[in-house]
Amino acid sequence: MTHMHVAGEIHAEVTSPAPVWLTRPDDVNALTPKLWSRTARRRPDGVIELGGVAVTDLVESVGSPVYVIDETDFRARAREWREAFEGWTVFYAGKAFLCATLVRWLAEEGLNLDVCSYGELTTALRAGIDPSRIGHHGNNKSDDELRLALTSGVGRIIVDSSDEITRLEALCAELGTTARVLVRATTGVEAHTHEYIATAHEDQKFGFSITSGQALVGMFRCFHSPHIELLGIHSHIGSQIFDVSGFEVAARRTMKLLAQFREATGTELPELDLGGGFGIAYTKEDDPASPVELASGLREIIAHERRAFGLAEPMVSIEPGRAIVGPAGTAVYRVGTVKPVEVGGGLTRRYLSVDGGMSDNIRPALYAAEYSAALANRTSSAEPVVSRVVGVHCEGGDILVRDDFLPSDVAIGDLLAVPASGAYSRSMASNYNHTPRPPVVAVRDGQVTPMVRRESLDDILALDAGLG
Repeated sequence: MTHMHVAGEIHAEVTSPAPVWLTRPDDVNALTPKLWSRTARRRPDGVIELGGVAVTDLVESVGSPVYVIDETDFRARAREWREAFEGWTVFYAGKAFLCATLVRWLAEEGLNLDVCSYGELTTALRAGIDPSRIGHHGNNKSDDELRLALTSGVGRIIVDSSDEITRLEALCAELGTTARVLVRATTGVEAHTHEYIATAHEDQKFGFSITSGQALVGMFRCFHSPHIELLGIHSHIGSQIFDVSGFEVAARRTMKLLAQFREATGTELPELDLGGGFGIAYTKEDDPASPVELASGLREIIAHERRAFGLAEPMVSIEPGRAIVGPAGTAVYRVGTVKPVEVGGGLTRRYLSVDGGMSDNIRPALYAAEYSAALANRTSSAEPVVSRVVGVHCEGGDILVRDDFLPSDVAIGDLLAVPASGAYSRSMASNYNHTPRPPVVAVRDGQVTPMVRRESLDDILALDAGLG
């Protein structure tokens, strides 16, 4: 699979201002439920409301751009995943979005937490979650990171390389402790997703290859180490995946690996982690499965494969992140310029520039991710036209919403809301062009709760040693 930069698509020959999959809406003011958090609605005055809070009031209070997390939606999705996978362990993937308030919500809803950096681990610990409910990932964990995981009592560490096993053994010997680990196995599955978020094919940085025998060697090494307790195998095939077919292949290969390990050692390992990567709806064309549907499919796969290899039922865990926080989040922007652009053949696309951009959502520029948008401060009876929502940054690829139908009378000062923005927006945000990152607020029952404050320019300049 090869990666085409977004500019390649932008400058391709244009036969229509809209992509084939984008269809003209019957009602440009309607909110498609699967794209929005469950409390989102359009009030009689036309303003979009989230968690009982009008976006106009919110922007007047905290400014724009702003990320809005619907607490009711987040908690409901967390419960749905926990209940659908009852008997399994659900780890929320913190890389999607993490802050102290959200960690506390997770703990209250009975979910575990997966972290993959020193910063995420520190946030989780300071937020007060039981360390035994934390799983720690990372392909290049530092000694300080591993030491913190060991001394704090993290429930499991997912080892990713032989070098990490060496460091872990040395630290355990120094600290007089034992590390509980899963070995991350690369299953060779080609997930149907963008190459940058497919993580189980052979030629990439994560895990021990099953095909080459590295995974079995890594397992043997952990099993025979006096400093390591080997719990089982971890697998992750990618992100934004809508069906369970890839998981079926991954389960078969990891179960076979468990059987080979049992044959060689006489020990059957108790745990199997299938990872996460469950997709959500970003556009009307996306059709993700529900947690209940996914649970049914995955349980059937595990049952079939364990019987095939004569294994006992393992303790299975999964790691949804985007699937819980993605739909709960909405980004709100203010329009600053409106520009009709001739794209050839007598066709025109409207460019709507807003006060955010690739610094607060890099995904469209990074791997051509698609999003949707809606006029948020009013309704409109104007003709729907194909529009492109772009940011303020000095890049041609600074696109937030590549194509969507928006009213032709969208004007300077209007607010646009981008649903499904809860995952990988704030967590991947940057200070490109010296742009402060937006705040994150929670809304629930008409109340607004700060989660992450807005950065100021002073915050950024304080790091510049030349400014004293």
